[in-house]
Amino acid sequence: MAKKSVPQPKLTKLSVYLYIPNIIGYIRVLMNCYAFAISFSNKSLFSILYFASFVCDGVDGWCARKFNQVSTFGAVLDMVTDRISTACLLVILSQVYRPGLIFLSLLALDIGSHWLQMYSTFLLGKASHKDVKDSTNWLFRAYYGNRMFMAYCCVACEVLYIILFLVAKNKSENLIDVLMGLAHHITPLSVLVGLSLFGWAVKQAVNCIQLKTAADVCVLHDINKKHSS
Repeated sequence: MAKKSVPQPKLTKLSVYLYIPNIIGYIRVLMNCYAFAISFSNKSLFSILYFASFVCDGVDGWCARKFNQVSTFGAVLDMVTDRISTACLLVILSQVYRPGLIFLSLLALDIGSHWLQMYSTFLLGKASHKDVKDSTNWLFRAYYGNRMFMAYCCVACEVLYIILFLVAKNKSENLIDVLMGLAHHITPLSVLVGLSLFGWAVKQAVNCIQLKTAADVCVLHDINKKHSS
């Protein structure tokens, strides 16, 4: 006798909002809000909360796969939280270091490249902005195709920004002088900065590639629309 299939409970908006990974996402938002509120009064606690929120980005992804609670809302919540938290830290660094335009340019590149990548993903009908298997650029494919490599680059980038914030003694530091001072003596901190710089550089290169690749997709979409009309 064939077994009767057990009916699955009907999904509601509230049940998706209350997915475990999405709840972790809300906690990340609250942690970041508090972290930035105390960023100048308690640098150490700020750094701990900021990095803990960043680590939770990986935890909620694991929970989503583990409990079969992958959702579009969760993915967007993750990306928006990542981009806004990094943007806020870059704004702070732009006020601490000179020239501040360096950090504001990094902010613009980060936001612009990811926004264009998301939009081009929708134009191509792909399920994820990380689906770049058809890209001709080996670094772009390696970054999104290897979870550990991407994690290293992302962690390195955030660690570098946190270190720069922690070592700043006043609000008019010269960025080059601080980096040269760290490189002058071989210490665990200078080694960590060196390792972080490599991952940071790779991530910025990927952002540039992402920006150009996604822009090309948008332009080709316009050309195809013109030809088909």
